Amino acid sequence: MTLPLSRRAAASVAAASLALAGGITAAVGTAAAASPACDSRTNNTVAKLTECVTVDGVMEHLRAFQSIADANGGTRVAGTAGYDASVDYVSSRLRAAGWQVTLQPFEFQTFINRSRPVLERVSPAPTQPIDINIMSYSGSGDVAAAATTPSVVTGCHATDFAGFPSGAIALIQRGGCTFGEKATNAQAAGAAGVVIYNNADGNINGTLGEAFTLDIPVVSVSKADGEQLAATPGLVLRLKTDTFRGRAATNNVIAELPGKNRDNVVMAGSHLDSVDAGPGINDNGSASASLLEIAENLGKVTPQNTLRFAWWSAEESGLVGSTRYVESLSEAELAKVALYLNFDMVASPNYVLFIYDGDDSDGVGAGPGPEGSAQIEKTFEQFFTSRGLPFKGSDFTGRSDYGPFIAAGIPSGGLFTGAEGVKTAEEAGIWGGTAGEPYDACYHQECDTIGNVNRDALDANSDAIAHATLSYAMSTTLINGTKSKGNFRPQAEPHEATVR
Repeated sequence: MTLPLSRRAAASVAAASLALAGGITAAVGTAAAASPACDSRTNNTVAKLTECVTVDGVMEHLRAFQSIADANGGTRVAGTAGYDASVDYVSSRLRAAGWQVTLQPFEFQTFINRSRPVLERVSPAPTQPIDINIMSYSGSGDVAAAATTPSVVTGCHATDFAGFPSGAIALIQRGGCTFGEKATNAQAAGAAGVVIYNNADGNINGTLGEAFTLDIPVVSVSKADGEQLAATPGLVLRLKTDTFRGRAATNNVIAELPGKNRDNVVMAGSHLDSVDAGPGINDNGSASASLLEIAENLGKVTPQNTLRFAWWSAEESGLVGSTRYVESLSEAELAKVALYLNFDMVASPNYVLFIYDGDDSDGVGAGPGPEGSAQIEKTFEQFFTSRGLPFKGSDFTGRSDYGPFIAAGIPSGGLFTGAEGVKTAEEAGIWGGTAGEPYDACYHQECDTIGNVNRDALDANSDAIAHATLSYAMSTTLINGTKSKGNFRPQAEPHEATVR
């Protein structure tokens, strides 16, 4: 999404102005090679850890993910051999580094798009194809029919479809309810297919949810295309999808580094699966590889608090893996989780350094996270400020694996570099890149390959993740007070007097 520049971002830009004089690349700098001592030393300070966590180390894992996808039909989607091989790779590296690794198995309703979906205008002339994304869990179909909107364009209630012509294709605007609810209401009214158009710039990459089993095609288009279609009299469209939906078995990877305090757990996670369309190297190999590089350099540390990393499965199917994990915890085990850090896309080619807006100071979208989320946000803010890097708030939209943790009342935060949202001119002036283009033009596409990552963003974010995870592994006093008894004082430790 595109958000206005927050007061925090403005403050950080001012603080970083000298560093940015030569551009963002100069501010980030070229990643230094890891010290030879990294193979044997205990990285129990932020300075030691960030010296050993390098962008080249992260790229090693990304190349492994690419090779896995290449050997398995170009994808690492959950429920396939490509994902299983990713699990084997991550697990073996973690065990070799000294982590306690368990696999959490579960079954889920999988979705695979078997061929490229088609949406084209049949009439009025000229006939032309329209750029679309298929909604996850869409049914299959090939229909040519008149297309029209419901009486209320968001289609969130059955009454919105009063008088809707049976057999027509429904044009529905995003907003107000879930995509699955919109499609269900349309089908109940007799729609033969559904086209959901955005209410903001860019296209939609969404899911109908694993519970959606109706056999009608559902796709999405951009706001501009959708509004043009809705305003076209006598519109006839052809809509074609070919999908598979069924049960699949998969695993979350859970790795633990036991701390002196076993009852105070610091969690960090990223999803390991890709979409079926491609290898998922930025989304979300970038964060999965960053966590793995950090884990390998933490294996000799005995932290104050227990550190637990997770590589989630079936995130692309509707946050299934993280949801199953949270639901599997007893109340007593859930109470031990002090906080959750989420990392999903941290190397977008046309990036912005986004931090999840834990205190809702931007006033955009969802409200604040659970108590303690504001402190997590400040941790990342101060890190970027210490590096002379600008940052910007990003709303808790519920689109990634922090969702189940927030719903359980666990303080949450994390980093993000942008997906299908469009970069503004203001953002391009700060972070470089191209205004008017998506943060990641290959989001959920075949081209999300090893060439689809920005090394500067990856370098900055992998260090930020290392800083936050080790800082909280040693002390969560800011989050839950006296429960954490460590007196760890890392460089640029998070505290209240951060730049605002």
